[in-house]
Amino acid sequence: MLSSLDPDLFVVAEDVADALSDGLAVVALESTIISHGLPRPENLRVATEVEDIVRSRGAVPATIAILDGRVHIGLDEAALDQVANRSDVVKVSSRDLATLLSRRGSGATTVAATSHLAHRVGISVFATGGLGGVHRQARDSWDESADLTALSVTPVTVVCSGVKSILDVGATLERLETLNVGVLAVGTHQFPGFYLTDSGYAVDWSVETAEEVADIMQAREALRILSALVVANPLPTSEQLDPDVHDRVLEEGLRLAAARNVTGKGVTPFLLDHFHRASHGASLIVNEQIIVRNAELAARIAVAATSAAH
Repeated sequence: MLSSLDPDLFVVAEDVADALSDGLAVVALESTIISHGLPRPENLRVATEVEDIVRSRGAVPATIAILDGRVHIGLDEAALDQVANRSDVVKVSSRDLATLLSRRGSGATTVAATSHLAHRVGISVFATGGLGGVHRQARDSWDESADLTALSVTPVTVVCSGVKSILDVGATLERLETLNVGVLAVGTHQFPGFYLTDSGYAVDWSVETAEEVADIMQAREALRILSALVVANPLPTSEQLDPDVHDRVLEEGLRLAAARNVTGKGVTPFLLDHFHRASHGASLIVNEQIIVRNAELAARIAVAATSAAH
């Protein structure tokens, strides 16, 4: 698959290319978390920590981003620093990729774009924080993340902590069902709520181990199922954001966003920033823990999947 890539468009890090060629475990990581999800300088520290945890579990990290008109699959220290600190790095979804590349722009990839590019190079496991989904008041705004439709046509396994709790979780789960996206919860039948251990919504299937996920991935491949598999990994209740603080800050943030006419892809970074400031940094600690835990689980799943394939 790597041999079919246009070298003018794709730059694949040497360790990622070697691992893919040898059938070893690789975990894709999105870059929007770095550029838009966490404040500086914490964003670069967390990005490095996430890559280190993936390596410590026997997999190769492949953070994906667009830099100066080229798709980078795996970032070295200098490239990570650019994504974390450059002011011209835009948030890029699947529909924007070709335009951004043709204009030699730079962008951090969302879940949708990361999933597409990971699949394009043959990476089957992807770790993120929380999925995008159906926004509140979507009946009026029709505001729904492109993550959902991308996952409906991209056969990757996405480890996340559910969908961001600023969204309409129930409606998002309904859309995932309609779009034939598989959903598993780890150690529970309750769907996690990103900052919260339990969103209040149940799912049909639960798994306990990375090996179970790998078995399901193998069966899906044999069946030629072309949609994604979402592995929802909840935080322990001891590590979640205080639910009362969460509900109060969310209500405040939604009211502020409406008052300032923040819409579309600007809503998520606005609300994440509001959570960080209004919770006096507590949400940032939780957000970092989410990302690290999901990367660790994704690495174990990737290792189990490659072992099963051999």
